[in-house]
Amino acid sequence: MAKTVQKEDSTIGQNTLDGKDLSILRLLQENARITVKEISEKVHLSTTPVHERIKRMEETGVIKQYATLVDHTKVKKGLMVICYVSLKQHSKEAGDKFIKTIQELNEVIECYNISGEFDFMLKVVSEDMNAYYDFHVNRLSQIENMGHVQSVFVMGIIKQTHQLVY
Repeated sequence: MAKTVQKEDSTIGQNTLDGKDLSILRLLQENARITVKEISEKVHLSTTPVHERIKRMEETGVIKQYATLVDHTKVKKGLMVICYVSLKQHSKEAGDKFIKTIQELNEVIECYNISGEFDFMLKVVSEDMNAYYDFHVNRLSQIENMGHVQSVFVMGIIKQTHQLVY
């Protein structure tokens, strides 16, 4: 289950983080369940400044969320599909309405606004081809302002990470 951390200030960037902050971030990305005590031992700071640094990075939006990565095949979501979507209309209102609808679809686990031939790229998981077909025909294709959808079926995952290197 993911814990969302509220973002207060989006102006903080990597250039305001020092080496200790980056070390703390690396450790948290490797294991979000690591304790402040364990982090403090690894970065050679006492627990209070480590806790304060983590709290500051949460409050400023550097740390957006803590999450658990799940093997989708072990929870009956064995089919992964990348869907490229183009809309018929490209107004702000139409785009916002599409985004709101997509956020309500549990099968869509990621959505990106992209450039090029398509407007959005969706990462969709479902139990199997029949479940995806039902999702595509009865839910995705029924979204207002839906133009073209191109589905690409993932044959295997070569690399999957949420760890940023800095």
